[in-house]
Amino acid sequence: MKEFVVYTLARIGMFVASLLVFFGLFAALGIHSVLWPLVLAALASGVASYYLLRGQRERFAARVDARAHAASQRFEQMRAKEDE
Repeated sequence: MKEFVVYTLARIGMFVASLLVFFGLFAALGIHSVLWPLVLAALASGVASYYLLRGQRERFAARVDARAHAASQRFEQMRAKEDE
């Protein structure tokens, strides 16, 4: 669960940082739009997180895989007990 929280907070942080940068850029240019900074921040943070958060994403995926494997083993053990 910790890996999920860390990865999610990092993604949110990257989006907020990108949003602030684009809002500042648009304000400096005199453009008072809300939609374009949101769209550009979503795109920029998505691309950046793909590269910058690879380690957190892989740790999260490994944790999910380990939990799924453990659950599968427990299920097989319970099924084997029923067959006896």
